[in-house]
Amino acid sequence: MKETIDILAFGAHADDVEIGMGGTIARMSEQGLKVVICDLTQAELSSNGTVEIRKQEATKAADVLGVHERIHLHLPDRGLVLKAEYMAEIASVIRTYQPRIIFAPYFEDRHPDHGNCAKLVEEAMFSAGVKNYIDSKKQKAHRTESLYFYMINGFHKPDFIVDVSSTFQKKVASLEAYKSQFIKTADTFDTPLVNGYIETVESRERLFGKEVGVAYGEGFLSKKPILMYDDLVGGK
Repeated sequence: MKETIDILAFGAHADDVEIGMGGTIARMSEQGLKVVICDLTQAELSSNGTVEIRKQEATKAADVLGVHERIHLHLPDRGLVLKAEYMAEIASVIRTYQPRIIFAPYFEDRHPDHGNCAKLVEEAMFSAGVKNYIDSKKQKAHRTESLYFYMINGFHKPDFIVDVSSTFQKKVASLEAYKSQFIKTADTFDTPLVNGYIETVESRERLFGKEVGVAYGEGFLSKKPILMYDDLVGGK
């Protein structure tokens, strides 16, 4: 049994979490919170890079953000369908780390794997809290407090925004760690990612920041109302 962590962030592929919430993760890490990233696939069908290169880049990016631990599952790239065995494997991760909060990609995204990742995580999170549900490691139930969704390729009206002005450069550095994905070379297969993608993400985060009066913000969505405590007037 591993120690309880604060945040468990799921992505379909390495770099998903960094795109959607790299600044938030860096901020949480700086505050002493323990963040674990779980990539569901090995990104074995990536147009650029290899599985080994992607793992090396993911490790470097996680180090930049101060992540407590990063793990990679072996679910099939472009095969993230709702299967009982996939949900059991994800539920096992949730029960192992016992996070307070889970993050996943938002359902609406141009890449089907991202939306399917959200569905799998949502189902697995519910199952992980059911006493008699048996996960892949047969662990005890764990009920997570909240599930929030970050944006990868989309631009949606967020339910809340995190000020990442102080950690935005760490987010950029974490994305730049994925040279195989975001840097165009003579041998690069042409994809949206190698055509100013990091600059597009920066523009989005500037717009979210402008919405709340800060330099950079990351937007998130929630299916349930958010309970506020003593930070209603903007506590930092």
